[in-house]
This record gives sequence, C-alpha cells and structure tokens, in this order.
Amino acid sequence: MDLYEHQARQLFEEHGIPVPPAEVTDSPEEARGIARRLGGRAVVKAQVRTGGRGKAGGVRLAADPAAAELTARQILGMDIKGHRVGAVMLAQPVDIEAEYYVSYVLDRAAGGFLAVASAEGGTDIEEIAASRPEAVARIPVDPAEGVTSAKAGEIAEAAGLPPQTVDALVRLWQVLVAEDALLVEVNPLVRTPQGRILALDGKVTLDDNARFRQERWGAGTPAPGDPLEAAAAAKGLNYVRLDGEVGVIGNGAGLVMSTLDVVAGCGARPANFLDIGGGASARVMADGLSVVLADPAVKSVLVNVFGGITACDTVAEGIVQALESVRLTKPLVVRLDGNNATRGRAVLDRRAHPQVEQATTMDGAARRAAQLATDA
Repeated sequence: MDLYEHQARQLFEEHGIPVPPAEVTDSPEEARGIARRLGGRAVVKAQVRTGGRGKAGGVRLAADPAAAELTARQILGMDIKGHRVGAVMLAQPVDIEAEYYVSYVLDRAAGGFLAVASAEGGTDIEEIAASRPEAVARIPVDPAEGVTSAKAGEIAEAAGLPPQTVDALVRLWQVLVAEDALLVEVNPLVRTPQGRILALDGKVTLDDNARFRQERWGAGTPAPGDPLEAAAAAKGLNYVRLDGEVGVIGNGAGLVMSTLDVVAGCGARPANFLDIGGGASARVMADGLSVVLADPAVKSVLVNVFGGITACDTVAEGIVQALESVRLTKPLVVRLDGNNATRGRAVLDRRAHPQVEQATTMDGAARRAAQLATDA
C-alpha cells in the first residue's frame, strides 16, 4: 500500500524527522485560510500516489493566500498519470542550501534491505543513476542489525551526505521497521542555510501482509487512483505505473529497482514497477503480463528474474503457461539467472514463442528491451 505524501510526512514527524508545517484540504477556499496560517506564501502540492507531480504542474508556489486558493482550484481535479487529484497539501516554503536523496527498500533477492542515497537529490533517482551512477550509493542493510548511528554514518559517507543527516537516516530506518514498510524514501532531504535538516517530500510503501497490525490505515484493500494499479491490486500484485515505454517485471523490490535504473541507462523509460515476489507461478505471471500489456504506452516487456527459492525453470514454466492464457502483443525479453537458470532457458527455447527473446545478463536484456521499444 502506497501512502500519500501527507501520510508519509505524518510518519516522519511521529518518528522525529523534521518536516515543514503543512495542512491538507480538498477545498480551494480552505486553502486560502491554510496559506494565511502558514504565513502567506505556500507550496501547493497535489496529493496522488504517483511521481512526476512537479512536471505535470501539480506542485506550485503560491505567493499569497489569494494565489493559494486559485492554485488549489487549478490543481484539484487534475489528472496526473491516471490519478485524479482529490486533495492538495499546502506546505510552508523553505530556503534550501542543499538537496539529498535517501531511501531504504526491501531487496528480496538478497534477503535484506538496501539503502540508496545520493548527494544529488531533488530529481528522479533514475536520471541520476543513468547519467552519473557513481553519484548513487547502494549500501546493504542487515535487517537483524538495522541502521545504527555507525551504519548511518557509513551510508552518509558513501553517498557524500553531511554528518547532520545521520540522525535522519537512523530515524528513517525506525519508520520502516515500526510501520512495516517495504520502502521509505525522502526526496529531497534538504539542508537549510541555518544547517537544519528537513524532509520536504516523502514516499512510504507499507507491506500489505502486515496491515492487520497497522490498523490506522484500514484493514481493507486500498483503492488506487490509477485503473491499472487498481486492477493489479485486485490480483494481489505490487504494481506502480510509471510514464515510460518498457514494461518491467521482476522478483524482489531491490532487483526491480535496479532493473529500472538499467533500463533508464539504456536510453529508455520504465513503464512500471512490478514485483511478483518469491512465487512466479503461471497464474502470477499471467496476471502480471496482462496488467503490463494493458498499458497502451508499453512497447516492450522485460522479465528479469533471479532464481532463489523459486527456481528459474519453475519461472520459465510459469511464463510458458501464461502465454497460453495471455495474448502477447508486445515483444518480451526474458533474463533468467540463479537457481536452475540453464533449465529455465531450455524451457523457453523449446516453447520458441516468436515474440519472446532471451538474454543472459541484465544489461543485455535491458538494452534489447530498450531497442525494441524504440523501434516499435
């Protein structure tokens, strides 16, 4: 379950991560009053469960309460990547001296978590990773040990973050553990001219399997604003729609995030995040393919699987069976590695589907998927 930004900020504040004053409303008239309480000027931000709000015009600075009302009126009802804006958050503007990116994400393939951090925050991390991969630090985190001050210092040093961020890194890990999250992200985490560290934006993805002990978010299934995300949620899939042309399916959030980076590095844009988890059965694969192929922007699909508990031959058999129930309308590039990878490749070779290609490396698979999307 993805939280809205204002919900993520609420968690940050509860765990001692400083955030600027802010309020949420669905009323333009109320936005005027909020801006007045915030001091006049306010940043008006669309509250939708997707990225790219700024590029879509969903984040704007209002110079005074009247402008805040007008801006809220313009943003409310907007469609951002298939998500209708039903509420806006008004936040107090902040003078920024430096921007950073920090996150923790579950890495199922490695059986742990991954800290991803960069001293170049404020933009898409995929763009940074593609243009300057050395600027993004990826530090494994042992869940049994967690993020102590020493570990946070290691992450900060690797990413080129100042020592003042160490406390925020420790507290961000506390958010992940206490809230049963699969992902916590701050972009940007900023330093003000006075040396304060503030979280200006946040993203939190909670583990649906733990919702029974996170009662404040409700026990039912959330209703995503995007129809494809709603369809995926109904099938129990961990799917997030993006704005690219290469569909991505993988097993493990860390592997999928790495795949998104590699696709971006090949000159293409990922169309989605889809983590099928540890079980890549025929039904799961068929459901995943049907959701990804339903996106009209998708030009090619990349399946990137590292066999662990679920062996690659089982995954390959799942793909073959899925092809019997799903009409493959776009080229599919498959990369299998790990447990029984050779057997898995042989299964796909025997099926010899004209739309399915194989690659032995993630880089090779991403290049081919990007090329097919470009040529489509």
